[in-house]
Amino acid sequence: MHCVRFQPSGLSVQVPAGSSVLEAALAAGLPMARACSAEALCGRCGVRLLAGADRLSPESPEERRGKQRNRVAPELRLACRAYVHGDVEVTTPYW
Repeated sequence: MHCVRFQPSGLSVQVPAGSSVLEAALAAGLPMARACSAEALCGRCGVRLLAGADRLSPESPEERRGKQRNRVAPELRLACRAYVHGDVEVTTPYW
């Protein structure tokens, strides 16, 4: 199990390896912008990594295309396509 911390809410949740950041946020009861059923199509679930970027899955070509198509800043990750493989800390402006 890995800890995903959400700032500035201060909430955290333990999730199994391979869970998406989106799944972790929903498990913590946090709102997460999304409109495409986690298909990397809408780009609304962009999160900023505060710690543990090396403990997420690498950005896939599918995620990169979704970010480009939706003008998501390159430094953000799509929560629906960022898979947890260690403790991480993330933020969005609306938590």
